[in-house]
Amino acid sequence: MGVTVKILVLILAIGGGLVYKNVTQLWADLPAPKLNPHEWWGDEAEPKDYEAYLKNSSEVIGNRLSYPEKTIDDLKDRLNRTLRLTPPLEGVAFEYGFNTDYLREVVEYWRDDYLPRWREREVFLWQFNHFTTDIQGLRTHFLHLMVYDDNKVGKQHYPVLLLHGWPGSVREFYDLIHLLYQSNLDKNNKYIFNVVVPSLPGYGWSQGTSRKGLGPAQVAVMMRNLMLRLGYDKFFIQGGDWGSVIGSNIATLYPDNVLGYHSNMCNNLSPKSLAKGLVAEFWPSLFVPSGFEDFFFPKSNELRYLMEESGYFHIQATKPDTIGAALTGNPVGLAAYILEKFSTWTNASYRSLPDGGLTKRYKMDALLDNLMIYYLTNSITTSQRLYAEQYAQAQRDLHLERVPTRVPTGCARFKSDIMQFLDFQLKDKYKNLVHSTYHKKGGHFAALEVPKVLYKDFIDFVKTVERKFKIKTL
Repeated sequence: MGVTVKILVLILAIGGGLVYKNVTQLWADLPAPKLNPHEWWGDEAEPKDYEAYLKNSSEVIGNRLSYPEKTIDDLKDRLNRTLRLTPPLEGVAFEYGFNTDYLREVVEYWRDDYLPRWREREVFLWQFNHFTTDIQGLRTHFLHLMVYDDNKVGKQHYPVLLLHGWPGSVREFYDLIHLLYQSNLDKNNKYIFNVVVPSLPGYGWSQGTSRKGLGPAQVAVMMRNLMLRLGYDKFFIQGGDWGSVIGSNIATLYPDNVLGYHSNMCNNLSPKSLAKGLVAEFWPSLFVPSGFEDFFFPKSNELRYLMEESGYFHIQATKPDTIGAALTGNPVGLAAYILEKFSTWTNASYRSLPDGGLTKRYKMDALLDNLMIYYLTNSITTSQRLYAEQYAQAQRDLHLERVPTRVPTGCARFKSDIMQFLDFQLKDKYKNLVHSTYHKKGGHFAALEVPKVLYKDFIDFVKTVERKFKIKTL
């Protein structure tokens, strides 16, 4: 072998070794970072005596918020100012966004039918016990339903934390709450739950922060602190959208507190997982149960869909305050921006329908309940800032996608959700993925769209965790 060839072989060997080393380092599991459990997010200065603050702020206050008639009248006046909407293009339904012809119909229903019944809707929204408490300097709102001793007889009894996302709210979970909490009415059902449903910081009635850095990891700390304050040191978690990310973070950072993590939007965005997804497309039958290949492949369809539907994401991750300013005090714009997601994220084919298929899977009152929470609490800007914080450098440097989650994990996939991940990808992150299901009907907002299906999936997950891990009831 000539000298030149030997040198070339040596260079290739060294280069190959460096590439292998860099790739393995990029793919390797990392230890969980240590986050400050008392990090301060309030507007006022951080208290010097944090223990004293905890004693003074630990009170949980019952709430029944109501809005004066002048607020509702002002909203009606704003909804009257819709005459300057630009007409849609000929033959265009929801392909260019919310169809303005149908938007007029929604606004008319909101103004002339829904708002005259607002006090009735207000009673509906307050059918559960609403509370607030101070967590790390922020007023935190939550629903809390506790099971009385008489109703526990013969039941497996657990706490569960339900976590919503954007552009949702606690309203998404109302039907699921009834199923979880009132299961004592079904003699054949052996499960009953204490249910906690917080509004995420900056969403609904939960205060947003005036400080930078409150990302999904820090929200996970707050949600765990809320559960500890309520007396739950071990609990189940269920969530989708941001609730999936935050729930995963709680399970990753505080595994001793989590009995099981169940999500209807499991994901793993690590470099290794994304590479595996590309490899799997060449041999789909090796990685997907027969009959469910179209959940994942072809990847080109998923990529095109994400490109078409992620415009909001780029805006909110970079300029949340700009779009927030455009939507604040603008109920018609807010309706178009939020309700459009309940169309396309429920089923992409609904873009071809002139009404976006909104009432195919939801009641308009339910959609407007959710919209009213954003409008009345003026939380659109603060809710969107979570996107910017997720992609800030400090949050990315935590590399939580590469920290193994070892608590029992269950993943429910709904066919029309925004994205899907294979077990082949998820098991790198979720080391105890014990429950994995596929549902042909349903999209991103499963708790609101198909609550009974989601409930059954969650119960099946709980049964699996009980069987495999011998957990103890309350």
